Amino acid sequence: MKNNMQVFVFFAEGVEEIEAITIVDILRRSKINVITISITDKKKVIGSHDIPIITDKLFFETDFSCGEMLILPGGINGTNNLNNHLGLKKLLKQYNTEGKKIAAICAAPLILGELNLLHKTKATVYPGFEDKLLGAIYVQDNVIKDNNIITGKGPAFVFKFALLIVTELKGKKKADEIAEGMLLNI
Repeated sequence: MKNNMQVFVFFAEGVEEIEAITIVDILRRSKINVITISITDKKKVIGSHDIPIITDKLFFETDFSCGEMLILPGGINGTNNLNNHLGLKKLLKQYNTEGKKIAAICAAPLILGELNLLHKTKATVYPGFEDKLLGAIYVQDNVIKDNNIITGKGPAFVFKFALLIVTELKGKKKADEIAEGMLLNI
């Protein structure tokens, strides 16, 4: 496993803050090189609960070629805004074609469904969006990894979701170490 891996977490207006920040926090605790990306024209993004978040970079100024994973936090408005970004959708298709890792939580897996990236892949999503997982094998699991894709149901499961990403990128031992340090019994 690479020590210098790079992953990108995408932020849009209306992002679910608890998902976005928790993912970034847990991955950075794991010494994963996380770069937060605004899909807007500003680094400051306002979340679904009016919390301002400052990202590391803007989408159009970022080189994604050396990345190992793309991560999509949810939130209804955040997901809709991510889903309307043509550059992000093109990037998701490219990563999937290359077999690179993709993770999405809450409503965000619907973006993968609409892009037909979930064909015959087990996936989960926030309740009420199951019909948007086009081609997927919908499962009730709170968090699941199948092939190169990790999906999660929503904010209550963001710790499990982020730790599954850590397991995928750094191994179970590292994920267990981070969970123990945070007093998580997951």
